[in-house]
Amino acid sequence: MVESDQNAHSDLDVGTGSPASDASAAGPEVVVIGAGPAGLTAAYMLTKHDVASTILESDEVVGGISRTVERDGWRFDIGGHRFFTKVKPVDDLWFEILGEDDFLRRPRLSRIFYKGKYYNYPLVPMNALRNLGPVESVRCVGSYAWVRIKPPKNQDTLEGWVASRFGWRLYGTFFKTYTEKVWGVPPSQLGADWGAQRIKNMSLFKAGWEAIKPKSLRSKDKSKQVTSLIEEFNYPKYGPGMMWERATELVTEKGSKVHFRSKVTKIRHENGAATEVTAVTDGTPTTYPCTHVISSMPMSHLLEAMDPPVPAEVTAAARALKYRDFMTVALVVPESVGFPDNWIYIHDPQVRVGRIQNFGVWSPYMVKDGRTCLGLEFFVNEGDDMWSKSDHDLVEQGKKELEYLGLARPDQIEAGYVVRVPKAYPVYDSKYQANVDVLRGWIKEHAPNVFPTGRNGMHKYNNQDHSMLTAMLSVENIFGAHNDVWEVNVEDEYHEEGSGSEEGRGTGRAAPMLPDDYTPADH
Repeated sequence: MVESDQNAHSDLDVGTGSPASDASAAGPEVVVIGAGPAGLTAAYMLTKHDVASTILESDEVVGGISRTVERDGWRFDIGGHRFFTKVKPVDDLWFEILGEDDFLRRPRLSRIFYKGKYYNYPLVPMNALRNLGPVESVRCVGSYAWVRIKPPKNQDTLEGWVASRFGWRLYGTFFKTYTEKVWGVPPSQLGADWGAQRIKNMSLFKAGWEAIKPKSLRSKDKSKQVTSLIEEFNYPKYGPGMMWERATELVTEKGSKVHFRSKVTKIRHENGAATEVTAVTDGTPTTYPCTHVISSMPMSHLLEAMDPPVPAEVTAAARALKYRDFMTVALVVPESVGFPDNWIYIHDPQVRVGRIQNFGVWSPYMVKDGRTCLGLEFFVNEGDDMWSKSDHDLVEQGKKELEYLGLARPDQIEAGYVVRVPKAYPVYDSKYQANVDVLRGWIKEHAPNVFPTGRNGMHKYNNQDHSMLTAMLSVENIFGAHNDVWEVNVEDEYHEEGSGSEEGRGTGRAAPMLPDDYTPADH
């Protein structure tokens, strides 16, 4: 991970470009595209250099997927955002923007819900076997013994990798369904490296040995044990959007301007630099001159907005980048209907919901007295059958699925709300990195004063803290540093537990590698 090494760079490093030297005297004129964590962090860091920026946000609210949606006094987090980081400058910045009094210290609990029982997450095999009962446990152990004799032929896929460590029965119960819900394709078409995040490089044998070995051996082996779960984390009282609402106030106080409902349609470039950005706001195009652009808009859209247009091969690379979309159906229920987890994973194949948040556990300030709000999360594709349903139909589906799962009766649902989030997850197919490199290379040569940042801006599965760090380093680059923001990566223990190599991929977060002909399932 690169934090603020001003000597770090690579062949594809996006440097400051010639406008930086011109701006050093008159001051840079920066357009920030996107008012999510990356964009607002960039704007905030620019104010430390007495630079006010123009911020163009296509939505009506700030925060990107880290925003908090408010409906009738209820507040919903989009996916659940823990404020935990090992990057001290980012941690310091969180408290600098928001202040210690506005953070809660929250316990962390998430489990798998399957056939009416809760299973530890990340998966602990002995806990799983106890919950499954003696008959199914014997079958699972037998299945594991079989793969020890005859392992899966292809362990480069997630399916083969997991089955080789847990057996086919446990794989089918705990891994197959949820993965298909998230990515829309079978695990047999996903790369094995996602398994390192999900199940901590553990096997059924290792878990069994851990459960029965003497305490003396456990202490001797302590250095070899997998990293423990993050037990606690910080969380803003009114959700993560509170952080970015406050950041917006701070940057506007310093002269920056945020333009909502402003969709960037054109980035003019000439003589090796971007010179102006055009955005359409409420049907009216406006052009903003610039010396630098910090962009967290989807990287594919960034390149397609270039004027003059990029070459055909660059356009092809941009259009080849894919995304997975996301919806939350938030249902208000009595507090007693909730569960103690921040969220639970739903592995039952009979329902479409993949994960359920309990917003009252995240923060009591997000809900109302005596009630909580359950956020049912659906992983979808924009325009598919789920995305296209009316809000009413989605709320009704949410009620039915909660009833099927035994978590709530329809008559306990007091209200329902739907939040759709396009392009929530960058998809990794086997050629995505090559396509990203094509886009990076074009920017480096033709518009090096354009700085892609954040998850969608870099098509990189970053967490919030890493997205912020890319913005912080990009601002440093504007003022003469040479940070390679593409080297901002995640330590293995950032995930739940365990290790797994991401060397050479630079993905920033473990996520599946999808096939070249990836076509998400339309249920």
